[in-house]
Amino acid sequence: MRYGPAVRRRKLGAELRALRTHAGLTSGQAADRVGWHQSKVSRIETGRSSVKAADVRLLLEAYEVEDPQLRQLLVALAGSDDDGGRRHWWHAYRELLPPAYRDFISLESQACRMRTLETTVVPGLLQTPDYARAVTRAALDGLPDEQVDALVEVRLARQDVLRAAPPLRLSVILDEAVLHRPVGGSQVLAGQLKRLLEAAQLPHVRLQVLPFAAGEHVGLIGSFVIFSFPNIADLDVVVLDHLTSSLYLERREDLKAYTDAFNSLQGKALSPEESTDHIAGIGDGA
Repeated sequence: MRYGPAVRRRKLGAELRALRTHAGLTSGQAADRVGWHQSKVSRIETGRSSVKAADVRLLLEAYEVEDPQLRQLLVALAGSDDDGGRRHWWHAYRELLPPAYRDFISLESQACRMRTLETTVVPGLLQTPDYARAVTRAALDGLPDEQVDALVEVRLARQDVLRAAPPLRLSVILDEAVLHRPVGGSQVLAGQLKRLLEAAQLPHVRLQVLPFAAGEHVGLIGSFVIFSFPNIADLDVVVLDHLTSSLYLERREDLKAYTDAFNSLQGKALSPEESTDHIAGIGDGA
């Protein structure tokens, strides 16, 4: 298990090494092309050293990589500068957000697909402002109002990935308990249930409810997220949230285990159509 930045460095290095090999270059030849010492190329490829976005661009030019999606993804994995040299939007909140959360947002913003099991609260990408505020207050008791407001702004800004072109493909399995937990009170919950029904109508959102009747299941171990990225399947990452940090799993056996678990839970959950009916029924009775 590694923290997000280490995962990204290792995966970025492995991909750059593969591109160098495909270009028919040794690490020494690659270093000569960009004016570096060979040891710098080796450190980048093994993930022992961080790398700037500008350095990645130099290597991609040296390896004659022209695929714009691949270039954009690898540059984004390198750090916080995009192709225009602008900071990503969440850097305005850098002093407020812990590193693990910033890294999660970075992965989320670059992913093409996100699969998540949620057993306690509605996932952040589908939360209403009032629900997000209640969750933030509960998780960070005693935080000043202005900081709570800023964290809610961050959570709502994250939801832009669902409105992007192309949008993030989101598959959510919600434990039924989430739909009954009155986070923020009954009125806030009612508004949140309505928001879930609206989101479920989006063509790129698949929402399923895991009913109490499903009994015991692998999801009892807790919530998790699986990120997938365009062009490079090996960049898939599993994220496990803890109270004070997030852990990132990258090994093939871990990815397979959580992918198999998600697929199993989809089979136990209600269909998307049954799920919306179930959510609507809970909302009507609220």
